[in-house]
Amino acid sequence: MAARILVVDDEPPIVDVLVYNLQRANYEVVVARDGEEALAAARREKPDLIVLDLMLPRLDGLEVCRALRREQDVPIIMLTARDSEVDRVVGLELGADDYVVKPFSVRELMARIKTVLRRTMGHAPAPNGAALRAGPLAVDPASREARWDGALLDLTTLEFDLLLTLVRHAGQVLSREQLLQQVWGYDYFGDLRAVDAAVKRLRSKLRAAAPQAEAVETVRGVGYKLVVWPT
Repeated sequence: MAARILVVDDEPPIVDVLVYNLQRANYEVVVARDGEEALAAARREKPDLIVLDLMLPRLDGLEVCRALRREQDVPIIMLTARDSEVDRVVGLELGADDYVVKPFSVRELMARIKTVLRRTMGHAPAPNGAALRAGPLAVDPASREARWDGALLDLTTLEFDLLLTLVRHAGQVLSREQLLQQVWGYDYFGDLRAVDAAVKRLRSKLRAAAPQAEAVETVRGVGYKLVVWPT
């Protein structure tokens, strides 16, 4: 079954180019031209991925991203202006999976879409996958559930994959480059700030479950590691 992609942009030439290339690649395409229409389309169509421009009428892309993350785990690739670095960082922190800077290469965007979909749609249940534990944290690759002291954590697909990687290497320092390779994929060529933003979101959810615990430690100048609790 073809993946369904929601394209959100108010510039007709960009929409036309994206729709043409996505349909040629056998994706099903839905189009929205402002922020409010984007939210309605996302709720109605349940897309597998959203290509989201940040500069939108009625409701900007950051607000759309914020609203979607409260409701859905759909992967989001942002389209941003070259001079909007702050927006890119905020978008990643709000939960976007990746970004592409305008003017962009269609080939680059298509490659990133393919990479994200392979990561988010390629998870088949693993009946023989053993649950992993690290102190009060339990991560089950088969059910794709993570729990802290038995309480279910509400994680996005990306956040779960990041946590699973950290748990598999509990106590070991993983560089941002290693996390990019293991979580985002070897052919991902995005920004290392995507790792920092994802770690920040994951930490926020872990702190909500256990305010006194600092589960993910920053090793300055190197990367991140999951703390190993004494048994």
